[in-house]
Amino acid sequence: MTDLEYQPDLILTNGVIYTLDSSRPVVDSVAVTGRKVTAAGSGREIRGEARSGTEVLDLQGRAVIPGMMDSHFHFYDWSIGRRQLDLSGVRSFEEISGLVRQEAGKQEPGSWIVGFGWNESDWPVHRKPLRDDLDAAAPANPVALWRCDLHLVSVNSPALDAAGIVPSTPDPPEGVIEKDASGRPTGILRELAANLVKTAIPAPEGETLYGIMREGIVELNSLGLTSLHDMRLMGGLEGADALRMWQVLRERGELNLRCWVGIAGEHIEEAIKLGLRTGLGDDRLRIGPLKFFADGGMGARTGWLIEPYLDAEYGMPLAPMAHLSHAYRQAEQAGMAVVVHAIGDRANRELVDLLQELDQWPERRGNFIPPAISHRIEHAQMIRPDDVLRLAALGIPVCMQPHNMILDINMIDESVGDRGRFTYPFKEMLDAGVLVLFGSDAPVCAANPFVNIHAAVTRRRADGTPAGGWYPRQCLSVEEALRCYTVSPAEYYRRENVLGTITPGKFADIVVLDRDIFTVDPMDIIDTKVEMTIFDGRIVYRRGKV
Repeated sequence: MTDLEYQPDLILTNGVIYTLDSSRPVVDSVAVTGRKVTAAGSGREIRGEARSGTEVLDLQGRAVIPGMMDSHFHFYDWSIGRRQLDLSGVRSFEEISGLVRQEAGKQEPGSWIVGFGWNESDWPVHRKPLRDDLDAAAPANPVALWRCDLHLVSVNSPALDAAGIVPSTPDPPEGVIEKDASGRPTGILRELAANLVKTAIPAPEGETLYGIMREGIVELNSLGLTSLHDMRLMGGLEGADALRMWQVLRERGELNLRCWVGIAGEHIEEAIKLGLRTGLGDDRLRIGPLKFFADGGMGARTGWLIEPYLDAEYGMPLAPMAHLSHAYRQAEQAGMAVVVHAIGDRANRELVDLLQELDQWPERRGNFIPPAISHRIEHAQMIRPDDVLRLAALGIPVCMQPHNMILDINMIDESVGDRGRFTYPFKEMLDAGVLVLFGSDAPVCAANPFVNIHAAVTRRRADGTPAGGWYPRQCLSVEEALRCYTVSPAEYYRRENVLGTITPGKFADIVVLDRDIFTVDPMDIIDTKVEMTIFDGRIVYRRGKV
């Protein structure tokens, strides 16, 4: 491991380097030549390979891990949202009204006020902001405030007017315009009804969008992220703009991420006609899977359940299973992988049934050329144990979001009671043999991977509640959680020969931390800071004096 063929460009030494390579899991030094790791071993041997042009960095005992991948991220909305109202820290209905009123005082009449992240389940009074509330706070500005799960948006009268929503407006397919007893819209739009307003909000273009997305990449590097799976939201309204700008970033040498870009499922016909296959691209930018939705979200009470909510009905399917079955078959024959959003236990059960049928599909035999990566399920937030076992038997990977669990604790306790034991079953999934990937679902949750690792390991909020963790038998070890950000994504995307571990011959995607997440109190993981991020052999982020 220390036989260097070329002069190293960079040597990291005197660290605690968790390679996640089972052949040599912990070393103290690493050498990088060009884009690749060329040695991982003892400092005495590797430092001896330094030449006049080699940069040698003394880590002074700092912990090092492989570069991480967020496997479920809404980058376009998240990056734009960084310039909008952040409502994730709002703790009451009154506070959200005050923030909107304050923002209206800064804006010209008619300009949009947009925010993300409120969660009424954690407020003293669980009251959603309605049309009249937002009218009182900002009567001259259209307002659109997305709930933290992005399955519901609260808007005011100017926003409804801009979207053309009146009492006679029917619910769009896969969406609900909430109305009061008199038929007047309340300002609550669920699922795809939100797109009626979203299309009315001016979108950034050209160099403005370029600057917004470039800033976002810099921030993700500062969090230790070196790879990303950019997902499409329902409606796919931003898909073309996002993909175009990813290409511009790639052309200009600013794409310091390995990015898979998903395609909204409603564009399946266009993708097939163009001859696209999942995986098209290079090590910086690739076409990802098609994305569909089986149901909504539990916070909006649109996640589809086997038994009813304690305070609502059963939720709702968004795409009929017959439609999804046809889409899977179309996509497979064209070489496109499919990912499906499934939240409720009914949605997950129906989807596993469908995947079992697909596993026996005769067209998979003969001259069939499968997609470059497998189909998978997004979220699997509430799923029964027997369906977990069926998933494992089918070899279907799952992408889960640990910090979303933290946001959902109160909501799940109130909406399904002790059936919460079927939600966020991280350990059960791993023990069953399911390949689990982690993602933030940003802007639904914080992009910071250490927030998610903390959630997966402790199942507690930042303040330590609930004591002992929420359904603690599902807690993961630090290594298990970290592998869901590194080794498992590399395996899923079939890049395990070049990504996922700090191993000679693999790309030098490496992260230096300010603390050892393997040895600190697990509650302190959430405060972890990145000291340095190396991407493709280059230092793309540096904090402090490392």
